Amino acid sequence: MDLLTLVIIGLFVGLVGGMFGVGGAIILIPALNEVLGPNQHLYQSTAMIVNLFVAVPAVYQHHCVRAIEFATVLRIIPMAVASVIAGVAVSELGIFAGEGEAYLRGLFGLFLFACVAYDIYRMWRITGAAGAAPESGAAARLRWVSLAAVALPTGFATGLLGVGGGILAVPLQRRFLHTPIRTAIANSAAIIVATSLVGAIAKNYAVISDAKSSSEPILLACVLIPTAVVGSLVGSRLTHRVPVQLVKGAFNLLLLLAALRLTQSAVRSLH
Repeated sequence: MDLLTLVIIGLFVGLVGGMFGVGGAIILIPALNEVLGPNQHLYQSTAMIVNLFVAVPAVYQHHCVRAIEFATVLRIIPMAVASVIAGVAVSELGIFAGEGEAYLRGLFGLFLFACVAYDIYRMWRITGAAGAAPESGAAARLRWVSLAAVALPTGFATGLLGVGGGILAVPLQRRFLHTPIRTAIANSAAIIVATSLVGAIAKNYAVISDAKSSSEPILLACVLIPTAVVGSLVGSRLTHRVPVQLVKGAFNLLLLLAALRLTQSAVRSLH
């Protein structure tokens, strides 16, 4: 039953990741905590591998419809990769070791709360306020300060929490680069390929180096990847065919539930 559940989780993770350009770890890590019990470092190591395999087919689909801005992506990736390594290093600090993984689990839950709160704020904020018109065109998207505002938080969250980074990369592109939503999703998928590859190597090296952990992340990822790839192919096609807002409300409810469960579990463990 656990194996069947993992196969279904992989399919759903790929579908969500492909549709929203988020890699899928924000669904995968809470789901694994529910099914297999708390083990945050193992699940983050696994998620980084799965993120890569979710992102690659999504990038292919987005490239087929010419949705990716490669000029923007290629400038974001180097800074994002550097901050991924920094994030992994922080996640391996002593405070998060052993029973301290509950702190990392709680931090992940708080991160999900923040993502939901920000998305609700963006949906309900008053539009049309007076102010300077946003800079448009390629110039706005290639300013290094704006690019860093997207790359650094995206990469650090990837390394610290094991997420694909798209949950930040998409809204940050919208905020700082004024990128259309579908283009932001496509760019995010391309960025995730690089950040997940580097993050998976760094995090799994740290986890596998621990004799008690062995190769569990790789074995768990191998169960999840096949259906995650299928889900990603379907989800990334739906991005360009289905109004994204139709499913965003349900997606936020799912994140909210995951955030509640993770923080509750972390508090119980710490007590």
